[in-house]
Amino acid sequence: MTLKTIVQSRTTRRRFLAGAAALPLVTLITRRGDAAEFTYKYATGQDPTHPVNTRAQEAIDRIREATSGRVEFHLFPANQLGSDTDLLGQVRNGGVEFFNLATSILATLVPVAGIVNTGFAFPSYDVVWKTMDGALGNHIRDQIAKAGLIAPAKFWDNGFRQISSSTREIKTPEDLKGFKIRVPPAPMLTSVFKTLEAGPTPINFNELYSALQTKVVEGQENPLAIIYSARLYEVQKYISMTGHVWDGYITLANRRAWAAMPADVQAIVTRELDAAGAKQRADIAALSQSLRTDLTAKGIGFLDVDRDAFRAALGRTSFYADWKSKYGDEAWDLLEGAVGKLG
Repeated sequence: MTLKTIVQSRTTRRRFLAGAAALPLVTLITRRGDAAEFTYKYATGQDPTHPVNTRAQEAIDRIREATSGRVEFHLFPANQLGSDTDLLGQVRNGGVEFFNLATSILATLVPVAGIVNTGFAFPSYDVVWKTMDGALGNHIRDQIAKAGLIAPAKFWDNGFRQISSSTREIKTPEDLKGFKIRVPPAPMLTSVFKTLEAGPTPINFNELYSALQTKVVEGQENPLAIIYSARLYEVQKYISMTGHVWDGYITLANRRAWAAMPADVQAIVTRELDAAGAKQRADIAALSQSLRTDLTAKGIGFLDVDRDAFRAALGRTSFYADWKSKYGDEAWDLLEGAVGKLG
């Protein structure tokens, strides 16, 4: 799968958002004879062409078919219904019934979700999925439930985050000193860059392009699929392949909306979200390879860095010890049991 032929121009995206601010990704599907028994909104923060949305739409279509039209989801991409932090509040109060959110931002409500973003914790995707489909992933989903939300499906993939810049080449940890970098409103990512002596600035994703364009910040950090689909390459010059943090997506459901569906319908929703999630994981892994070529063609200069040097720089501080104390021994032991000793 490639985004190269389907990503719209930013002008087209603005027209789409202006003209469809109150409409889902696709034209509302004509009802069958009777209205659906359950009609829910499914929100995301990603551009319509991102695999999160293409695979979510597939799941929505299959859920409708498998439930004989009893369940109708309408997909609202690209923060149409609000910023990520706004949507997190809406899914809690029922204004939005389902929301696909990055774990890094979920950490503002469920702190332990941020443990998966621990700097330089994951060396590969094999280790990521062993961890997230195992004990640590189950522990995080349990904590989501305690916060009043439902996590009905496995984790999807946001990807390994890379640093981009419009002003300097980031090759070593020392190059980050004083670097004005946008981070999402996520405690772990802010901590990583503060520890490395950069100047992290939390900014919601829907404000990121303009913040880079107007030089409020020099750079940002995101997976390549986000950098490409949001056209951030238009306002950046370099990408450093730091892979400093892996980030996932988790579908959150409003507790009342979830409980309203009978068990057999819940099982279908979970099954189809997991099936779509498996495909979405493969999409992101493939794009992480192909998009380097595509972004190079757009004028981006890529820098391969020594990730161990960045991890060692964190290890010389109290970074890992501090976060272990915040997450507690149980969660930290689950993480280190999967990835090895940190710090």
